[in-house]
Amino acid sequence: MSKIALITGATAGIGEACAHVFARAGFDLILTGRRQERLDGLAKKLSEQYNVGVATCAFDVQDKEAVIANLESLPAVWRQIDVLINNAGLSRGLDPIQNGAYSDWETMIDTNIKGLLYVSKIVSNWMINNGFGHIINLGSIAGKEVYANGNVYCATKAAVDALNKGMRIDLLPHGIKVSAIHPGAVETEFSEVRFNGDKERAKKVYEGFTPLSALDVAETILFMASRPAHVNINDLVLMPTAQATATTIFRQ
Repeated sequence: MSKIALITGATAGIGEACAHVFARAGFDLILTGRRQERLDGLAKKLSEQYNVGVATCAFDVQDKEAVIANLESLPAVWRQIDVLINNAGLSRGLDPIQNGAYSDWETMIDTNIKGLLYVSKIVSNWMINNGFGHIINLGSIAGKEVYANGNVYCATKAAVDALNKGMRIDLLPHGIKVSAIHPGAVETEFSEVRFNGDKERAKKVYEGFTPLSALDVAETILFMASRPAHVNINDLVLMPTAQATATTIFRQ
């Protein structure tokens, strides 16, 4: 029987790269995201290219009731999840705390923290019942080091760091693995979303150096998920060679 990976935020960036990498490794997939048409297109491509089973669930992780309804509607065979990749997350705005928009704060908190919790609560209970599983949480270097104007985004990723440690302790008696990966600069739609679609401003973030790609992160996540049963990578920081800290980047 094939292993199953559930990937949130699978329609772009790191989530989409994870879908390809895990499908290539022979995993059947449950893909979630907000855009059904993107999910359908990705599912078709993956099933044809890698000959794997793909189920899709279109919902926003901010919506607790939608998360519960969609996941609980999955047939029993799809609840035998080996790996949960809590990838859905975003940043909105880059303003000092006194100028931050309430709507940006709420979106980041509801997605990066509450959304992760909603999905994890359901899937962790399935894993406990199944007697196996591995939860991999997508953090950020922003959760390790606060930088100017990062305030609330950094706080949400620091919360992911803390929740990851808490999950590791709470799920230890059940034999469930828990890991976090904290990437530095990754060139995806991340900066476009942060800057509300301003492609030129987003492009400048990655000028003068080679950032990580979504594939770099996805392949590292697969490495974490494929360690022997007795090995758990608790916490992994992944950076471009040109980036030493959240704010120290050597640009040429």
